[in-house]
Amino acid sequence: MAGLLTVSLTREHRVRHWIVLALVLLAGVAGAASMVDLPSDPAKVVPLPVGSAIPAVVVRNPDGTERRIGPGPLAQPTVLIFYRGGWCPYCNRHLGALKKVEPELIALGYELLFLSADRPEILFSSLKEPDVHYTLLSDASMSAARAFHVAYHLDSAAMAKYGEYGVDLEAASGQKHHQLPVPAVFIIDRTGVIRFVYANPDYTVRITPEALLEAAHGLANHR
Repeated sequence: MAGLLTVSLTREHRVRHWIVLALVLLAGVAGAASMVDLPSDPAKVVPLPVGSAIPAVVVRNPDGTERRIGPGPLAQPTVLIFYRGGWCPYCNRHLGALKKVEPELIALGYELLFLSADRPEILFSSLKEPDVHYTLLSDASMSAARAFHVAYHLDSAAMAKYGEYGVDLEAASGQKHHQLPVPAVFIIDRTGVIRFVYANPDYTVRITPEALLEAAHGLANHR
């Protein structure tokens, strides 16, 4: 009986071992697939569409603490802006331009959240635009950008080109995933539903402050 019991337990342990190993392998394959599925061409990025419920994501405050966004309901309607980082001159100009409509967006009841590919500790120090007091959050892992379907993967040629411009994406993000977001804007209502999307694969072209404000006004009934 003792021998039979020993064999039975050994088989049970083996089964458990293989189940755990299978789950680990499946998780690894799923994670790898999510990376492989990212386009290397930003023109092939397709953001979450209007009418979608926002996913639950975790980003970082400048002090490194977690900030959770979604799913709904939200405390207030939100303007969620993905930008590349403080090293990007087009991002700096855009953040600077949005300052003139920030007070009116806040008066309309919106919370403005800016998600950067930079690591938390350099969110503000890397900005070239002075006097920016936005709520800046780090999406250095790119988990939020992937969840909102605005992330893309940079191939070796693209990484080399950034290096030629003096941009070290691994140093800026603290990550080796070689991913960036297509600059994008989502307006989200209190229920956590996306009501407006703007994304342009050409990072030199951004939504104008006036267009963003007009969209925010137009969605007043959904706030």
